[in-house]
Amino acid sequence: MFVKDGYPLSDLTGKIIGCAMEVHKLLGNGFQEVIYQRALDIEMRLQGLAFSREHEMDIFYKTENIGTRRVDFFVEGKIMLELKAITQLEDVHLAQAINYLEAYGLDIGLLINFGNTSLQFKRVMKPKKS
Repeated sequence: MFVKDGYPLSDLTGKIIGCAMEVHKLLGNGFQEVIYQRALDIEMRLQGLAFSREHEMDIFYKTENIGTRRVDFFVEGKIMLELKAITQLEDVHLAQAINYLEAYGLDIGLLINFGNTSLQFKRVMKPKKS
């Protein structure tokens, strides 16, 4: 795993955050999540990032498929990106993002909130097993 500045894949996450900042700078806050999702789709394409949007993944309990969940973006096949358009991120949103990492077998993700007057983002890491 590539690690720089204490974060795995920091160059890629930095590029994604830069795209989100550009979207927030141009649109501001106050739109529904889907508007930011569409704008971020455009901005990431303009920046040359490879991604899939609203990627549906199976969720398993032990070996049993118990349903599916759509994550907003998978970027470069390495980073899960979950978007929100709410006033303030809360612990439950962070827990949700960590659960997605676990379910999808990924090490890192980003939780980005466009709903505040300033863009909010958190790098989310899969917890280390002891």
